[in-house]
Amino acid sequence: MDVDVAVVGGGIAGMSVAGELARDHAISVAVLEQESQLAYHASGRSAAAFLESYGSPEIRALTRASRPLFEAGDDDEAPLFAPRPLLWLAPEEQVGELDHLLVAEPLLRRVDEAEVLRLCAAIRPGWTAAAAIEDGAQDVDVAGLFERYRRLATRNGATVVTKAAVRGAEADGDGWVLRSSGGDVRARTIVNAAGAWADDLARLCGITPVGLTPFRRTVAIVSCDMVDRSWPLVGDVAEGFYFRPEGNGLLLSPADETPTQPGDAKPEMEDVALALDRANEATTLNLRHVRTAWAGLRTFAADRNPVVGYDPTCQGFFWLAGQGGYGMQTAPGMAMLAASLIRGEPLPRALADEGFDPQRLSPARFA
Repeated sequence: MDVDVAVVGGGIAGMSVAGELARDHAISVAVLEQESQLAYHASGRSAAAFLESYGSPEIRALTRASRPLFEAGDDDEAPLFAPRPLLWLAPEEQVGELDHLLVAEPLLRRVDEAEVLRLCAAIRPGWTAAAAIEDGAQDVDVAGLFERYRRLATRNGATVVTKAAVRGAEADGDGWVLRSSGGDVRARTIVNAAGAWADDLARLCGITPVGLTPFRRTVAIVSCDMVDRSWPLVGDVAEGFYFRPEGNGLLLSPADETPTQPGDAKPEMEDVALALDRANEATTLNLRHVRTAWAGLRTFAADRNPVVGYDPTCQGFFWLAGQGGYGMQTAPGMAMLAASLIRGEPLPRALADEGFDPQRLSPARFA
């Protein structure tokens, strides 16, 4: 197969940039996914929240640029949002951290314990010394977002190949040849959207890795007779736990970050137990029964910012990796940014109006 752009990775990063590139019918695109299904690893295990107060300044800018697509999408499609405020809690030892966050992020407002208990009656009285809320936070329809980009890509001619693990790559004239288990692909540009495997793909292409680390994050669904579906997403500001309603239960995480190797992440029972302990300390829920648990990978560069841009040492190799825990909420903005850089066009207006500097995400910053 011969294409202009070969996107390696069928998660939200790869599929969203494929969708954006395929809008330009002059560019042929193929997506290669090593698994038998798309969005199998990190993208399929997201906590599904849209939080404009979360992450670095660059992450927050990309999140703001993404909001219009979530709210309406293309061709007046249904919104992908459902309102769910974010409630940050701070026990006494975390008050300074919350104060710093309130100064840095104008979208947050301070609330007292009475409002905390009004928003979530399960919080243990006296546990919270300070609190803040992001009123505009949202639940995200993760499956709907991914399917929207998959349809956009395939409707505009992109080819999607599963069971296509890349086994080798070599430069070929002004392009590349990728040897995959789904067949060989010749492309002018490789987009490295391989998630936890992005450094491995770089090595296959003879390119120096940028130093990405996958971290395991554990999530469980816990039975809870007291759950109120109107509760916000609740977390402590030091990120020791978070929870939100999930059906007639509670989605709960210890917000763990355990360095690991790329692979099919599995939950560790001690992490699930830690989540229960931390949530029970902060609430009166007395959570005990875990229905199911899973783990996903959040892959970060050393500075916790994504890596987006052409590799400075090798023509035609484009990085789109290191989205960490922000991949879903930034996907539309990140895809628009990546597509504009690949096509050599000006920045998307939503980012240009903010004075966004793409060099802050460029792989050249690691040189």
